[in-house]
Amino acid sequence: MQPISTDYEKMFTNITRIAGQYLIKNKTLKSLVVGISGGIDSALTCALAFEALKEMPGVNLIGRSIPIETNTARELESARRIGDAFCDQFESKDLTAAYLNLYGELVTGTGRRDDDSTEEKIRRGNLKARVRMTYLFDLAHVEKGMVLSTDNYTELLLGFWTLHGDVGNYGFLQYLWKTEVYGLARFLVDVYRKAGAEDRAGALQQCIDAIPTDGLGITASDFDQIGVSDYETADLMLIDYLNGNAEELDHPVIQRHRGSAFKRMDPQSIKRDMIFQ
Repeated sequence: MQPISTDYEKMFTNITRIAGQYLIKNKTLKSLVVGISGGIDSALTCALAFEALKEMPGVNLIGRSIPIETNTARELESARRIGDAFCDQFESKDLTAAYLNLYGELVTGTGRRDDDSTEEKIRRGNLKARVRMTYLFDLAHVEKGMVLSTDNYTELLLGFWTLHGDVGNYGFLQYLWKTEVYGLARFLVDVYRKAGAEDRAGALQQCIDAIPTDGLGITASDFDQIGVSDYETADLMLIDYLNGNAEELDHPVIQRHRGSAFKRMDPQSIKRDMIFQ
């Protein structure tokens, strides 16, 4: 397992180059659609997409802030700043009413709005993520585009995402550690400040400074769910474990990684050679 890298210029150059090559090969794509949460992952995704599209006239970057009940005013403001700074088209689409109607239909007899148990909060969070992604995929269909994933490698390994909810068509960050996400974002802040693009630099910096949260109302921060006080600790622990060190098997980070393996294998299907053996 490779260690955390600090070669942000290489990351930036290769990500934007590879994404640009993909778009050149897929000329029918007319847009990239991204849900902007106000957090660092979607903010960095927007910045990288913006840079990748500089040589791609005719392909629009479409951003949407999609508040559903539990998003804070700071998250909405951060999302707006990112959308205004990087997107060709940006809107806020509040799906709280749609979510509440769906929640009311689905949980009749089995769930309650006043149930504050962790299990019920996770259930509601999963539904919110799937409502958001339904909207984004429908928008991408209308705009002849594809939805960008905003997950990173740390979240993938921790199962810190919703099956059939957070996953888009194309990921810029999927194999970057969260520590690298922050480092690359800081690298771009410096690039934009040197270029006099303070709107972009300031928007990114605000997301860097924000307390990381999934915005789903499950906990106040990601760290409450992961069991560490910073992402670098989680990244180093995962790297150590994946390189064969089993000393931290009882730590919440490793337990969460092992317990979420089913997500990384989804969908599981009976293989043809097994059916006809």
